[in-house]
Amino acid sequence: MGYRQKEISLVGISTSDTELKDILKAWIAVSVAFAIVLSDSIFSSDIYTKFIIASFTVGIGFLLHELGHKFVAQRYGCFAEFRSFDGMLLLALAMAIFLKAVFAAPGAVMISGRVSTAKSGKISAAGPVVNLVLASLFLALTFVELPKLFGAIVLYGFIINSWLALFNMLPFWLFDGYKILKWNKLAYGLIAVVALAFMLVQNFIALK
Repeated sequence: MGYRQKEISLVGISTSDTELKDILKAWIAVSVAFAIVLSDSIFSSDIYTKFIIASFTVGIGFLLHELGHKFVAQRYGCFAEFRSFDGMLLLALAMAIFLKAVFAAPGAVMISGRVSTAKSGKISAAGPVVNLVLASLFLALTFVELPKLFGAIVLYGFIINSWLALFNMLPFWLFDGYKILKWNKLAYGLIAVVALAFMLVQNFIALK
């Protein structure tokens, strides 16, 4: 008999033990990869601190982006679950260790069901919008006096989520931007402009 995943409902969102394991695996792998890149070396004494920073910025940014797609897709009656790309996770770790760079594609939300161009565009828009909401929250916190570690989390959180939103708005191939542009040019322009504006604002914040 094959493995049957256990279905779970969390706050009205359908998930499974398989999806939760894949989310945790992708979150940890991406956070470790970025922690290595942010540290002087894999044996650096501050790598644990960098892991905490990465977990609350890169990890959350990537995964909430994907879960934004999932939430909207399920609201349209589609099956939607996150699946990690194990090969890409290993590649991200290898690149971080040997090249001090990360090409992170931790996984994607697998969607099945009848989806129109408009619904596909809205599902795709959910990811970058989540990143912009997170970036806005982190931006607001930059005006609050915080301990050093929390200040670093806030700054990285704003920069990374702004970058994730803009990067995913590329209007071709499998990027969210391609599907959003097909659905609504105004929505595409609004999301892209806000993401670009945030990318420009980060220069002034970094200089504070």
